[in-house]
Amino acid sequence: MQASRIAAAAAVAGSTVLLLSSPAFAHVSVQPDGTAAKGGYALVNFRVPNERDDASTTKLEVSFPTDHPLASVMPEKIAGWKATVTKTKLAKPLEVHGRKIDEAVSKVTWTADGKGIEPGYIQRFPVSMGALPEDTDELVFKAIQTYSGGEVVRWIEVQEDGAEEPENPAPVLALSAATADHHGGAATAEDTSDESSDSADDAKAASASTEAAADSSGGSDTTARVLGVVGIVVGAAGVAYGVLAGRRRTTSDA
Repeated sequence: MQASRIAAAAAVAGSTVLLLSSPAFAHVSVQPDGTAAKGGYALVNFRVPNERDDASTTKLEVSFPTDHPLASVMPEKIAGWKATVTKTKLAKPLEVHGRKIDEAVSKVTWTADGKGIEPGYIQRFPVSMGALPEDTDELVFKAIQTYSGGEVVRWIEVQEDGAEEPENPAPVLALSAATADHHGGAATAEDTSDESSDSADDAKAASASTEAAADSSGGSDTTARVLGVVGIVVGAAGVAYGVLAGRRRTTSDA
């Protein structure tokens, strides 16, 4: 009876660690494909997990920073999704490659024309963007995720220095130091538009297809957490066995 109680307590402790660690990799996030260097262009992926068991994600709205406007934003074509780019007039025009730009992208909206992101899956939304600002170390992209049941999750909370991570943090893109060619290791918007061949479209559709939640980008983190939970459970079981064994020896000696 005592052994059963200890084993149950160990299992509960392990489950608690797993549940507490799960939200860490369940947020909408943004990561560059390679690097995102200041002053250059980059291909980034907005990574969106479905956190619900009874609904699909059918819409994603990503707002682009107005304090550091981006003149060129080009979403890649994704099978099963329609992308809409919204532009806004700039109070102060930008100069990009010697050209005056008087408007910038303020939002990109992806709407599913199929099943969307089903429970247990994630989706990557690739975007080519630039030129990246040189006077900041990061860009904040506030995102709104809509589910098929009508639920709306707003990933718009900005992380404050020294504070705990908010419940619904906004995706943040870290910028690296500027490179000599100002391309940041990724194709420029002009290069991207010139590479719109059928083979490129096929590659884009394949790379942006819906993936399992344990994909390569999150697999290592998930594996580490699972191994940690298993270690806790096994350790607790060992302690329980040691306690029982000690009691049995005490009883037999008596």
